[in-house]
Amino acid sequence: MALFTREDALNYHSSGRPGKIEVIPTKPHSTQVDLSLAYSPGVAEPCKEIQKDPDNIFNYTAKGNLVAVISNGTAVLGLGDIGADAGKPVMEGKGLLFKIFADVDVFDIEIDEKDPDKLIEIITRISPTFGGINLEDIKAPECFEIEQKLIKELDIPVFHDDQHGTAIISGAGLLNALELNGKKIDQVKVVVNGAGASAISCTKLYISLGVKKENVIMLDSKGVLTTKRNDLNIYKKEFAIDTDLVTLEEAMVGADVFLGLSVGDVVTSEMLKSMAPDPIVFAMANPNPEISYDLAMKTRDDLIFATGRSDHPNQVNNVLGFPFIFRGALDVRATEINEEMKIAVVNALAKLAKEDVPEIVNAAYRQKNIVFGREYIIPKPLDPRLITWIAPAVAKAAMDSGVARKPIKNWDAYRDELSRRLGLDNKLIRFIRTKAQQHPKRIVFAEAENFKILKAAQTIINEGIGTPILLGNKRKIMSIIEESKLDLPAIEIIDPVSDSESKRRAEYARILTEKRQRKGMTQDEALELMYQKNYFGVMMVETKQADAFLSGLTSKYSDTIRPALQIIGTTNPENHIAGMYILITKRGPMFFADTTVNIQPSAKTLVDTTILAAEEIRKYNIEPRIALLSYSNFGSIRTGSPERVQEAVRILHEKYPNLIVDGELQANFALNIELRMAKFPFSKLRDMEVNTLIFPNLSSGNIAYKMLGELAGMELIGPILLGIAKPVHILHMECSVREIVNMAAISVID
Repeated sequence: MALFTREDALNYHSSGRPGKIEVIPTKPHSTQVDLSLAYSPGVAEPCKEIQKDPDNIFNYTAKGNLVAVISNGTAVLGLGDIGADAGKPVMEGKGLLFKIFADVDVFDIEIDEKDPDKLIEIITRISPTFGGINLEDIKAPECFEIEQKLIKELDIPVFHDDQHGTAIISGAGLLNALELNGKKIDQVKVVVNGAGASAISCTKLYISLGVKKENVIMLDSKGVLTTKRNDLNIYKKEFAIDTDLVTLEEAMVGADVFLGLSVGDVVTSEMLKSMAPDPIVFAMANPNPEISYDLAMKTRDDLIFATGRSDHPNQVNNVLGFPFIFRGALDVRATEINEEMKIAVVNALAKLAKEDVPEIVNAAYRQKNIVFGREYIIPKPLDPRLITWIAPAVAKAAMDSGVARKPIKNWDAYRDELSRRLGLDNKLIRFIRTKAQQHPKRIVFAEAENFKILKAAQTIINEGIGTPILLGNKRKIMSIIEESKLDLPAIEIIDPVSDSESKRRAEYARILTEKRQRKGMTQDEALELMYQKNYFGVMMVETKQADAFLSGLTSKYSDTIRPALQIIGTTNPENHIAGMYILITKRGPMFFADTTVNIQPSAKTLVDTTILAAEEIRKYNIEPRIALLSYSNFGSIRTGSPERVQEAVRILHEKYPNLIVDGELQANFALNIELRMAKFPFSKLRDMEVNTLIFPNLSSGNIAYKMLGELAGMELIGPILLGIAKPVHILHMECSVREIVNMAAISVID
C-alpha cells in the first residue's frame, strides 16, 4: 500500500509557503540600532576584520555552518536528466535533511550547465560563500571529473553524496553482514550490477575495506565489464577483468555478495539460488529492488538482505551519513573529506548497529526490541545517537589525517554541543549516569514481568549503573527475555510467592510485625503482605539484601509509598515526604516539587519540601536557586495559600540564611529575571536564574509538570521521592525505558 498519493506529495510541497526551506535571521532585528549593526554602518567592522585575516570569516559570518547543495539536474533520483529547475524540490529536500538531522544550514543552488569545465568554474567562483559543497544528482561519468577537480581546486569539503553516501552506508552493512555469516572480507566474491557513480564508488570503498579487486565482477547494462570490450569509459575500464563471463546469471554462480545499483527485478530466484551459502544481497535499485524482498526471502532463508526502501529491514539510507559527515568536517574546518574520514564513518556506523537500541528508535519503527542481527545490520535513520557517533568520528579522522584546521580539544564538550544543536542536551542525565557508574548498586525491580523493566535492566547492566534484581515469576520473566531477544545472562530472579522464599518471607514478616505491632499489625497480616512484591522488595532494602527499590510502572503511587513508609520510614521528625520531577529544558534542568505527595501542604511542610529538594539537587553538583510559587507576589494577598507560602519563606530565611530562596512569587516573575529585577530588586534571588520551583499545592505542581511534558515535549525524570530514609523511588505509570534507567541511576546516587 502506498504511503501517500500524488496529490499528497504535491500538496505537501505547495501548501502554505511554497517549498520546504526558508532563511531565518539569527540576530536581533527589531530596533534601529539592531538594523544599523546588521547592515550599514555596523557591518563594516567585521568586513575590515575579514580583510585583515580571511579566517575571520568563520567568526563573523555563517560560512562555517553553511553548505551548498549543488546540482545541474542531469541524474535526479532515478528520474534522469530532468533539468536544473525540475531538480530543485530534491535539492530543497536535501537541505531540509541537513538541517533537521545535523543543524547544518544549506543554500540549494541549481545550475543550468552540463559542460563539466564550465560547471567546475561556476562552483569554484561561488565557493567563498560556503564552508562545504555537496554535489547532488550529476550524471556519470562527468560527476567523477567534477568532484575530483573541485577537491583539488578548493580548500573546503567537496562531497558527491550519490557516489560516496551509498558506499559508506552499505560498507558498514557489509562489515556487519560478514561478521554475522562468518565470512572473511578478503575471500568473498562480489558481483556488482551497475557501473554508474554509486556502483563504482561502492566498489572502491569495499576494496579499501579489504575486498580483493580480483574478486569483483562488475556489470553494466550490456553485461560483464571485460577486457574484451571496447566500449568502456576510463572509470569502467578500471574494473574490467579477463573472463568469459558475459551475463548476470553467469556471474552470480557462487557469489558471496551481490551489490545492485541498477534496475528493478533483474535478479531471478534461480540466480539467487546459485549464490554461495549465506549470501549477502544488497538490492538497492529504487523504487523496485533488483529482486523483491518477498521473493528473496521466500527463495532462501540463509541470506542477509538490504534495500534502499524504508518498508524492508536494513534500509541503506544516505541520511545516515551526509548530514553528520559534513557536521564533523565543518566543525574542524576540514579542507576535504578524504578516504580516512569515509572509513571512519563506516566503522562508526557498523559499531553503532551493535549497541543497545534506544526505546525511542524501537517506538519510531513500531518494533518491540531491535537487536543486531540479520534484519538489523545498519542503524536506523531516526536514531538520535547518530550525530554524536558519526560527527566525532569524522572530526577525529580529519585531525588524524592532517586535513583539520581547527582541532577539537575537549571531546566530551563537543558531544554536548552536538546534542544541544538538536535539542538533545542531556548533560545532567549524563552526569547522573556517570556518577552512578562510579559506585554501582543492587537495584530491586518489583514489576519484572514487564518488557520495559527487563529492557531497562539490560541497559543498566550494559552501562554499569548497577546490578538489577528481578521480582516475579521466573518462567514468565525468562519467556519474555527469550521472546524479546534480550541479553540478560545470569540475572538474579526472585519469586516472592515461591516455596523457596518461605524462610525469607517469615523473617521479613517478623521484622515488619516488630515495626508495626503498635499500629495494629499482626504476624499473620505481616506474613500475608510479604507475598506482595512491593513489601518484599522494600524489605530487601531494609535488610541490606539490596541497595535500592523501584516500582510503580503498573501499580498505584500509594501502593508503592505505603510499604516504604511502614518499613523504612522518613529522614525527618515530622515524617514529611515529597515528590520532585526534573524537567530537561533549553535553559537547563528545572526541579519541580511537590508534584506528587502533599495535597494542601502547611507552611512547615513547604519548608521541609524545600529543604529536601535542595539536598537532593546538590547531589547532582547543582546549587539550588529556589522560588516558592503562588498566584501573588510578596504579600500582595494575605490569605489562603499565599499566606502559607509567606510563612514558609519567613522560616526558611530565618533558619537557612545561606539558602538561595525567595517568594511568594508568580511563575512569570520567578522565571523572568528582567521582570523580577524591575519590580522586586530586593528579592534574595536578585538576577539569578531560578532552577527550582516549589508549588503551593499538589494540583498546581502536578498540572504544571504534566502540561510542560506534553505541550513543550520536555523530557521528565521522576518522580523522585524525597524524605524516605533509604533509596526507594516510584516509576510513573507507563513510563519509558529511558525514564526507568534514569530513575535507577538516581536511586544508585541516593
